[in-house]
Amino acid sequence: MTPQLPQVPVTRSMFGTGTRPALPILEARMLTKQYRMPGEVVEAVRGVTLGVMPGEFVALMGPSGSGKSTLLQLLGGLDRPTSGEVLLEGEPIGRLSDSDATRLRRERTGFVFQSFNLVPLLNVVENVGLPFTIAGQDPRSAELAGRIREAIALVELTGKERHKPDQLSAGERQRVAVARAIVTRPALLFADEPTGNLDFTTGIDILNALWRTCVDRGQTVVLVTHDAKAAAYADRVFVMQSGRVQDEIALGRRDDHGAAPLIARLAQLGL
Repeated sequence: MTPQLPQVPVTRSMFGTGTRPALPILEARMLTKQYRMPGEVVEAVRGVTLGVMPGEFVALMGPSGSGKSTLLQLLGGLDRPTSGEVLLEGEPIGRLSDSDATRLRRERTGFVFQSFNLVPLLNVVENVGLPFTIAGQDPRSAELAGRIREAIALVELTGKERHKPDQLSAGERQRVAVARAIVTRPALLFADEPTGNLDFTTGIDILNALWRTCVDRGQTVVLVTHDAKAAAYADRVFVMQSGRVQDEIALGRRDDHGAAPLIARLAQLGL
């Protein structure tokens, strides 16, 4: 039998108003992922069950090889699980055809990775508007142009709209990638080690940009990181080890992103 996740009461500070239970926007139910290697089967994800609430900022944290990036790929529909299922807004995405799954990813999810993946010949506006172009829409139309401006402003790049990637710093290029991921107003934003190639100060800028999308726009964010300082931006942290969720740490919605409480809990876990 598929386990049922508990329903979490809505709080005014995080998920709107009222006391009625809210349904998760994203669920993983007994997810496993196995890779067959010569002479062995590697279990990258082992029976993970979790839920993410609308407007929540969640971090998947763990060392290299813990399964966190594999789990993110499963949650985002980039890969299919060996067993178990993922539900996005109540819909089991594993049962969709490849074309329907691609459309769902394009319309309902956004992704930010370590590599910026910007088109060198396009300026900031054109790179941010690329999802509309790919979908056959005109990013110069009044509505879409307004959404592009809004996304650029949210990541604090107003004034650099005509700059091309080689005219931007590494942190600015990553902020363009964040703007491109949120411009379609996806239900979920997935970020896989988005600060991994950046220095500390620049990485903080990216985390602040992700934080603003969550606080100012109610964007749901799932962040993968090995860094406690990055995970401390989250409302909840799922600590992964050997393909399993070893612990769930509730930090709550707060303006102070100090990592001390999270680091203390990790120390108790021996991590």
